[in-house]
Amino acid sequence: MEGKKTLYNFTVKDIDGNDFSLATLKGKKVLVVNVASKCGLTPQYEQLQELYEKYKHLNFTVIGFPANNFMGQEPGSNLEIKEFCTTKYGVTFPMMEKISVKGKDQAPLYKWLTEKSENGVLEQEVIWNFQKFMIDEEGHLVGVVMPKESPMNEKILNWITGK
Repeated sequence: MEGKKTLYNFTVKDIDGNDFSLATLKGKKVLVVNVASKCGLTPQYEQLQELYEKYKHLNFTVIGFPANNFMGQEPGSNLEIKEFCTTKYGVTFPMMEKISVKGKDQAPLYKWLTEKSENGVLEQEVIWNFQKFMIDEEGHLVGVVMPKESPMNEKILNWITGK
């Protein structure tokens, strides 16, 4: 892992357009999720919020990255997305600005998450909305949970609680 990037090497923009240094998350387990407002999996927002509420006291957080890479299921502006998440699902976990999670215009963070040559752990392209990447307290990628799997699944719960 020597010389490999971690989550903390990246600065992204939050949904309000402000710089957000992921280094501010040192010491936390982070679940990075690409989200969309018009997807069959959109109700996962509710479980992601529940997970965040229930475990944030254990130095855990969720970060949502809206993305329009799959069948145009996130057409909204950052403002529209923010309004949708907060009013429909009561989202209080950090939401970032809309990015691309695959393809030629893939955001650097997602290049790191999906390419073993970048993260040193695994090769896993984003296959759909609500794919969940698990980052440990040191900023290293430790696993991925596929889109259709609930955010409240055993793999994620055991990882957060250290069981």
